Amino acid sequence: MNLLFITADQWRGDALSALGHPVVKTPNLDSLAREGVLFAAHYANTSPCSPSRASLYTGLYQHNHRVVSNGTPLADRHTNWARELVKAGREPWLIGCTDQTPDPAGLPPDDPRLRTYEGLLPGIVPLAHVTMERPGPWGEALRARGYELPADEWAVLWQREPGPDYEDGAPAPKPWFIRSEDTDTAWSIDSAIAATAPSAAPWSLHLSLLRPHPPWIAAEPWNTRYDPAAMPASINADGAAGIVHPWLTRERTLPLSAAPRDPRKLNRMKALYFALMSEVDHHLGRLFAHLKATGQWETTFIVFTSDHGEMLGDHGILGKDGFFEAAYHVPLIIRDPRSLAASGRDRICEALSESVDLLPTMLEALGLTPPPTLDGQSLAPLLAAPSADTGRAAIHIEFDFRDLEAPPDEAPFGLSPEDAHLTIRRERHYKFVHFAGLPPLLFDLQNDPHELDNLAEQPGAASLRLAMVEALLAWRTRTSERAYSHLKATPSGLIQR
Repeated sequence: MNLLFITADQWRGDALSALGHPVVKTPNLDSLAREGVLFAAHYANTSPCSPSRASLYTGLYQHNHRVVSNGTPLADRHTNWARELVKAGREPWLIGCTDQTPDPAGLPPDDPRLRTYEGLLPGIVPLAHVTMERPGPWGEALRARGYELPADEWAVLWQREPGPDYEDGAPAPKPWFIRSEDTDTAWSIDSAIAATAPSAAPWSLHLSLLRPHPPWIAAEPWNTRYDPAAMPASINADGAAGIVHPWLTRERTLPLSAAPRDPRKLNRMKALYFALMSEVDHHLGRLFAHLKATGQWETTFIVFTSDHGEMLGDHGILGKDGFFEAAYHVPLIIRDPRSLAASGRDRICEALSESVDLLPTMLEALGLTPPPTLDGQSLAPLLAAPSADTGRAAIHIEFDFRDLEAPPDEAPFGLSPEDAHLTIRRERHYKFVHFAGLPPLLFDLQNDPHELDNLAEQPGAASLRLAMVEALLAWRTRTSERAYSHLKATPSGLIQR
């Protein structure tokens, strides 16, 4: 069986037309969902890119892999999906990025791989390593097609056509200077089509697409795909009706995370964010058509997901930091061509699931045994029988907001790096946010889905808060790193339990 493992960066979990989104149209992903299972309650385990992808690739929670920020090295002792495939004699390909800094042990201090967070996952074979910092082979293709790139190649992502923008009075957002057939998304799908020609041996491809990650700039005609004036309103955009919490107060003051106060600018951003999603969907349709035309559709296990979500102005912030649902709720569609999954197709699964579950799911689909050290659990039972009554009772999210580049006296809230951390237990009804050094939060998601009312300090919620704390402690105890805890030396040798 072939494996097509697709990630689209920074994609909100509600942004699929199959889930009734009021704006974005994703017909090809909707079609994929009709032939598989759409997981409507799937969550990333952390943020931003490097930490979240570390969980996605290793099947481990952050407190085990310890990648806490972009640029934190991934310890070499951990396995990952690529290494597991290599052990089985398969070659795991990459088109795009994996955002992993290597283990510095044994590397010289001036090793260039220690100067970036956009490194390669150990074990993976890069057919085309394309990052935000280095366009690489996509940049070479642009030059071959007659483009003149800036000296700093990363700036190609930000270069738009001249003239006024939507917030300046233009009728539509300014377009990117790249033609639609030459965008990074179009080029990546072209590369994937070329790589997946029919062959005697099954292939395994991680197609890691940058979009809809910022910058939110789209080529013509995608820049006019959606009318900025018709964008849905942000939840509690001015913060007037929401909670008061020191983390959120600070976040609204940071240049990269504060949402624009100008509604036309924010609506322009939203329109382009959704347009980039539709562009991804369009080009994925080309890849799916290629697999069908070449007779590979029924022998390819397909996973579509994202590394984290996007606040998009909700609660007055942008980005993927913090504790709100929009930052971690991500899409997941799995198409399993095997007959054992036939009864589950064209179903929306409401069961809670998390990024760490994908590694054991993919390994089992390929006939491989997941290592006993993983934190995730296979979603195979839900592929055959999607149900909200099975699966996890809760999912867990961790977010580290330390800033190792700032002087110690500028640390957020005066906290030590180890105290600049939060952990979330999210059940179907309630959600508890434990901060190591700041006040906790407790939300009733059934009656307060927008997370506007903090129950943590209300006397009537004391017993619920205690129960959530106890459950969180039990989860941490149960999931502590167990590299060798399942092994024991005996007179007859090592046994595994």
